[in-house]
Amino acid sequence: MSKMRPGASLVPSLLVFIALPVIAQAPYPARNVQIIVPYTAGGSIDIMTRAVAQQLTVAWGKNVVVDNRPGASGMIGTEIATKAEADGHVLLGHTSSYPATAAVREKLPFDPARAIVPVAMIARAPMMVAIHPSVPAKTVKELVALAKKDPNALKYSSSGTGGNNHFSGALFASAAGIKLTHIPYKGISQAMTALASGEVEICIASAAAINPQMRANRVRVIAITSEKPTSLLPGLPTVAQSGVPGYTYELWWGLFAPAGLSAERIAFINAAVNKSLGGPEMKKFLENESAEAWVATPAQIADLLPREIDRYRKAAKEAGIPPQ
Repeated sequence: MSKMRPGASLVPSLLVFIALPVIAQAPYPARNVQIIVPYTAGGSIDIMTRAVAQQLTVAWGKNVVVDNRPGASGMIGTEIATKAEADGHVLLGHTSSYPATAAVREKLPFDPARAIVPVAMIARAPMMVAIHPSVPAKTVKELVALAKKDPNALKYSSSGTGGNNHFSGALFASAAGIKLTHIPYKGISQAMTALASGEVEICIASAAAINPQMRANRVRVIAITSEKPTSLLPGLPTVAQSGVPGYTYELWWGLFAPAGLSAERIAFINAAVNKSLGGPEMKKFLENESAEAWVATPAQIADLLPREIDRYRKAAKEAGIPPQ
C-alpha cells in the first residue's frame, strides 16, 4: 500500500479498512460455479465430475455446471481454466491423464505443474484390460503370445497421445516385451467405440469407460492393472498375476483451480467435496463405477502435480514415448 500524502483525507483509507472484513467474509459461492472438463462427454472424468457437481449444487444452493472443453488431450480446456479468475467460481475436473500428457509435452502456454492447484480428490481405481471379442485370447498370457506371434497384429486405442490409456498401453507393451500399435482418438468414448466396433483390438481404460460396452457384451475384460486383486472389480486377475509380472497402473480423478485461489477457499471446497464422498449417494455411485473415494486434505495433495509429472516423465522414457 502506498504512503499517504501529507494532508490527504483519512476517509478513503478508513473506508478501505472497514470494507476489508466484509470482502473477506463474502459468501461463496456468490453465483453459479463452472467446472471445466477438458475432455469429451462420456469419459470417466466427465462422469465423476458430474456426480460431484450434483452433490455440490445441493449443498451450496447454486448451480454447479460441467462445461466440456475437449482438445489437445485435455490441454485446451486446462489452458482456459488457468486464465480464469482465481475465486473458486471456475474449477477444473481432471484425471491422472493430465500429468501423463503434460510429461510429454515440450511446449505448453502455461506451467503444467503450477498454473493449476489441487483442491480436492474424488476417487481412484485400477484400470481394466479390455479386448475385442474376436481376439482369440482369454488371458493376458494368451494375449502376449498372440502379439509375439504376429508383432503387427494388435492395436490399442487411447483418448489421446500422452494420456492414461496411451501410457498404460505403452508400459504394458514394454513390460511384456511385445509390440502394440497405438491409435489415438479424441476422447475415451471414441476410443471405446473403436474397440467395440473392432477397429482396434485392445484398450486399457477405467471401469467407468469400459463398463457400458462390457455390459453390452461388446468387449471382454481379461485383467485389471492394480498390484493385487480388488473387491472393486471382483473375479478379475491382475496383469502382474496373469502374464506380465511387475506391471501396475492406477487412475485418479480430482478437482483443481487456477493458481492463486486462497487457502481458505480451497479448504472450503475441499471440505464440501470430502463430505459428499462420505454420503450414501456418492458411495453407491463410486461402487457402481468400480472406484473408491479418495478423501484427502489440501496439505496431502499440495505437491500432487509436480510429483506426478516427474513420475510420468520417467515412465515416458521407460516406455519409449517421445516428447510431443
